[in-house]
Amino acid sequence: MMLRYILLIAAFIGLMAVFSMGLQRDPGELPSTYLDKQAPRVDLPALKNPEERLDNARLRGQQSLVNVWATWCVGCREEHPFLMALAARDVIPIYGINWRDQRDDALRWLDQYGDPYVISGFDGDGRTGIDWGVYGAPETFLIDADGTVLHKHLGPLTDAIWQRDFVPLLAGGAAAP
Repeated sequence: MMLRYILLIAAFIGLMAVFSMGLQRDPGELPSTYLDKQAPRVDLPALKNPEERLDNARLRGQQSLVNVWATWCVGCREEHPFLMALAARDVIPIYGINWRDQRDDALRWLDQYGDPYVISGFDGDGRTGIDWGVYGAPETFLIDADGTVLHKHLGPLTDAIWQRDFVPLLAGGAAAP
């Protein structure tokens, strides 16, 4: 009988240790399976002009950001002014993946708040987002000139996060002014 209580207490202590470790992790750091690997395939019709395509060929040749966004996403609205400012500085091309959204809503959003994207692909069914390992919008990927995923950020992008996590990875360390 005593052994039973000892085992129960040991199991409880073990569970508490596992839960404690989980609580100490940063929930914003969900690793990308593509980190330091080639970006997954993307081939989407452009949001504004479905005859154009957002594909991997556009992401090659220079470092770029791929920002997953949606009109229903509160964090996307929060980060949008930063993306507009970053695009205005012309530090790095920003490509968008409009994820699980309605085309008309997304077009109105860009018309109302501005368009920081070189091109935004329309991923209405979310399939490309799934292929990229997207957990939810917004998510931002830094892609190297050869198509390698250098960094993934979950949540709204801010200047502080940009300076801390992205700028050190930029070619030549080009900081945004």
